[in-house]
Amino acid sequence: MQKSRFAFRLFVAILILLLPVPVSADKKTIKALYLPLADHYPGVVAFESYRFRMKKADFQLIQLKTPALVRAWFRSRDADMAFILSPIAMDMFAKSPDFRWVSLIHRDGNALAINDKLNAYVKLETERVHRKPDRKIADSVLKIKKATGRPVKFGVPSLQATHTVVLYKYLKDHGLKMNLGYGTDKEVLAIVVAPPKSPAFLRSKNSRNQPAAFEQSLPWADIVETEGSGKVAWYSKDVMKWPKGHVECIIIATDKALKQKTEAIREVIYYIHQAGVDIENARKNGGIHMQKISSMIQKHIPGHTTDAIAQSLRTDLNVINYFNLNIDKAGLKQIMDFAVEGGILNKTININDFADTRFSTRITIR
Repeated sequence: MQKSRFAFRLFVAILILLLPVPVSADKKTIKALYLPLADHYPGVVAFESYRFRMKKADFQLIQLKTPALVRAWFRSRDADMAFILSPIAMDMFAKSPDFRWVSLIHRDGNALAINDKLNAYVKLETERVHRKPDRKIADSVLKIKKATGRPVKFGVPSLQATHTVVLYKYLKDHGLKMNLGYGTDKEVLAIVVAPPKSPAFLRSKNSRNQPAAFEQSLPWADIVETEGSGKVAWYSKDVMKWPKGHVECIIIATDKALKQKTEAIREVIYYIHQAGVDIENARKNGGIHMQKISSMIQKHIPGHTTDAIAQSLRTDLNVINYFNLNIDKAGLKQIMDFAVEGGILNKTININDFADTRFSTRITIR
């Protein structure tokens, strides 16, 4: 009899363990949109490391492939939060101010990569630490434009991307101009290339004997170099200089979610900030710590190779960072002003109205 009771209790215990754990009625679903970029790694790490610790939020991630899809999906009202490029968010806010900026998700983090045909003109330094946004690329582009009458095509994730703003500033610093989307009168033509397709874009231009480049988030520039179809030319932090690192991708949340799910959003942002610290600690300590972070990332973004992740998070380059993720109004204004000047945005917005500072933490302050 005792054996039968023990067997029954064991069966019930195993059954309970195997059943799906219901979401607490107290938890609010927080759907967050993201892209397969190093920019958004804290969201992935927060999901993998902390979602079961969350008491207020049922945190869910939805991966999309392009900034345009993030914009469209967020506008469909089927999301509470989005990790999004700051110029796109500002353009959206100018048109319909029914959401707010609640946090950064990283600083710095994009790079210019050039294909082999363009590097034949430029001749980049062997070591990445010596590659800076000097005149070499600008002079090479100018030479190609004069010789062929055609602009050099530069891929960007969106014409309203921070990447496009960085590219505009680099060209301006060296006396060059660019067209957005079409036109042949300027030295550079910026065209939209989805981030995951950017390495193939450079390979295709190599096969056609055409110099080309792209400005994209990490690790796509690193993937180009590790696979051997081009080189990382320079990093955005050396073009768009700003204390602690320039603003790029930000976290936005709908006014509806901010009203109805305030504490859940606060919890998610807290753990995203904690995940940023975890990534910083892992890159500092290396070894098994970085392996753990890489495994989390590759579970969601298998296209990011271990080598490319490691190159993106190199401490000697420090080209992306996940510290100081609270609202940075002056940093956003820097991006906005260059974007308006370059025709990337039509007008400025009121950043004080855009920013919701209630979700700041002390976790990432350095």
